Amino acid sequence: MKRITPRRLAIGMSLWIPNLFSGIRIRRFSEDWTHATVELHVNVFTRNYVKTAFGGSMSAMTDPYFFMLVMHQLGRDHVVWDTRGEIEFLKPGRGVLTAEFEVSKEKAEEIRERARGGAKVLEWFETVITDREGDVVARVRREVYIREKKRVTASQG
Repeated sequence: MKRITPRRLAIGMSLWIPNLFSGIRIRRFSEDWTHATVELHVNVFTRNYVKTAFGGSMSAMTDPYFFMLVMHQLGRDHVVWDTRGEIEFLKPGRGVLTAEFEVSKEKAEEIRERARGGAKVLEWFETVITDREGDVVARVRREVYIREKKRVTASQG
């Protein structure tokens, strides 16, 4: 199976129907899978009753990106899932909103060590959603579940 490139994944995720029709665009995944930039275009389909960003769209724009960065850094020997999310809305979102996601190589290695031998790891990651002026519209926390796959753990025993 051919390994997907960060550029292809960003294009594919932007064209994926739930993101496409939600105004969510993935601007980039870094080549080393440590960073992602995602935008939400607030328009007639993505705004709420008072014409600001729909909270569900803001939550959706942050859903899979931390887990994807962790998953691509750790590789196929780990199970990685997004398990929980929290969002705190701070001001109305208008125009184009942006979220930056970062999982450093050091953090990924720390998680790898903690998951060694099949241990379950629950790790919280945080980001903010900003508007064009750089004002923080929302604070977001996402919990990611990580575990080394059983076949890997068994082969170490």
